[in-house]
Parts: sequence; structure tokens; C-alpha cells
Amino acid sequence: MERTYVMVKPDGVQRGLVGEVLRRIERRGLKIAALRMNTIAREVAEKHYSEHTEKPFFKSLIDFITSGPSVSMVIEGQNSVSVMREINGATNPIKAATGTIRGDFALDTGRNIVHASDSPESAKREIAIHFKESEVVGYSRIDETWLYEN
Repeated sequence: MERTYVMVKPDGVQRGLVGEVLRRIERRGLKIAALRMNTIAREVAEKHYSEHTEKPFFKSLIDFITSGPSVSMVIEGQNSVSVMREINGATNPIKAATGTIRGDFALDTGRNIVHASDSPESAKREIAIHFKESEVVGYSRIDETWLYEN
């Protein structure tokens, strides 16, 4: 099973959308393999978003992501990276389809509720930044035989 990293950002936590995000993930058939709420340390946020270091929005992004509690998750399932990107919707909420998290709840790219890894390689890197391997739980859900053909 593929794993991906997902974060409900501080705006999603403050707006009381954590349960809604979790509900959409689980209803789709993906499973939660790790879950933590905390305020991300600045050094961790800078490492997480290191590919944006030279971009003009980097400082404001780090300031925002460390401004309050967020919920970090490891999500597992077949094609979990692409499925989570679909559940979240386009990064710019104006372009996000209705029925996606961003399309239903966000209006601004800088306050778009959720983050999800954009590739299996990014997922592996981001999971390692936020979780120890011992914190990620492997288990089978009872409905997996009804979700997957093999």
C-alpha cells in the first residue's frame, strides 16, 4: 500500500474542519496510519517546505504554517498520493472543483485548508520529517476486501 503525508493546516483547524477532512479521507476508503495535532516548529516547517526557500512567499508560508496547531497524518491506500490530491482539489481554491475540500471550504491559495504530498518521493520525505517509523501503524481495515480487487 502506498503512503502519503496529509496536513490539515492551521486555518482548517481554526475553522473546525479537521473532522470533515478525516471523514472524506475515510469515506473514500483510505486509512489513517498516523495522526498528530501540534504546532509545527519553525525548523520543521522550513525543512518541509525547503523547495520553496527562494520563492517570495516562503517567509509568509512558514509564518502561517507555524502560527497555530495543525493536524499531520500518514494516509495509506492504493494510489493514496493521487487520490488525496483529488480529494483536496486544486491548490488554488478558485480552480478547485466543487466536492473537493478546497472547492467546498477555501477561497484563497494561502488559506487552502490542507496539504498533501505531490508524489510518492515527496510523501516519503515528508512522512520522515513529521513521524518516526514507529509512530506509523500498519493494519488492515475490515472493508479492504470490498475496496480492492486484489
